[in-house]
Amino acid sequence: MNKSNVQRNQKDTVFRMLFQEKENLLSLYNALNKTTYADTDNLEITTLENAVYMNYKNDVSFVFDSRLLIYEHQSTVNPNMPLRDLTYVTKVLQGRTKDQNLYGTSLVKIPAPKFIVFYNGVDFQPELQILKLSDAFETDREQPQLELIVSVYNINLGHNTELLDTCHLLKEYAQYVEQVRIFAKNMPFADAVECAVTHCIDNGILAEFLSRNRAEAIAVSIFEYNEEKHMRSEREEWHKIGLEEGRKEGLKAGEQRLSQLIQALLHAGRTEDMQLALSNPEYREKLYREYNL
Repeated sequence: MNKSNVQRNQKDTVFRMLFQEKENLLSLYNALNKTTYADTDNLEITTLENAVYMNYKNDVSFVFDSRLLIYEHQSTVNPNMPLRDLTYVTKVLQGRTKDQNLYGTSLVKIPAPKFIVFYNGVDFQPELQILKLSDAFETDREQPQLELIVSVYNINLGHNTELLDTCHLLKEYAQYVEQVRIFAKNMPFADAVECAVTHCIDNGILAEFLSRNRAEAIAVSIFEYNEEKHMRSEREEWHKIGLEEGRKEGLKAGEQRLSQLIQALLHAGRTEDMQLALSNPEYREKLYREYNL
């Protein structure tokens, strides 16, 4: 593969590439309706022609039928999805209502949001997990006046079989990921992806999609693996720092302080500062002072 000829978005994953195509997205939408909402009335393909698409990180987001639907793929466990989605949906709604009179006497209508995460990482996760924004509240968790709910579906093979059987593309995507992992046990990851793509094409697994997008699919699979590996390594490093500081300040207080700093830096998009904080305790202390932690 000549990587210099591959044009790709750094945010892309194979999941996102696959379900950005309208017919594929429609099959996923209908499968969710049928298996999780007991809605057997499937949509016609043409009904998605007027859907409004938005791009954000690893998601496939669109407004359709008065609903704001946000489908996101995750290969790592992230309990902060409700908070992340809150910041995202706020920006989306600000954009959609910028020409509306929010101070008038008429009610401004907005699409009803629904947040779905498809998880296929290697860490154990249940079939379905419900994440709530209120879980992060320091107080008033039992009667929150602001709530956001994210449904996380485990789409690894052997999980949520009804959903995967209903949406064959989702099942084939899970099979592709499984093949990559099988080959990666015995060879470098880049070679494993090459072999997995060839195997899937030869065996009718995402064959048309992978044949048409072979170079791009290989490139984003390698990028996604490297990003996931980096995130795992970074979390382990943060955990070690948290334990070290916890011994100095009291375990609970130290971990809470570090967690607050991580959240603040993530919210501000200061990834370079996160890297510096990992390797430079003095700079980390400076960030603590900056955020009054």
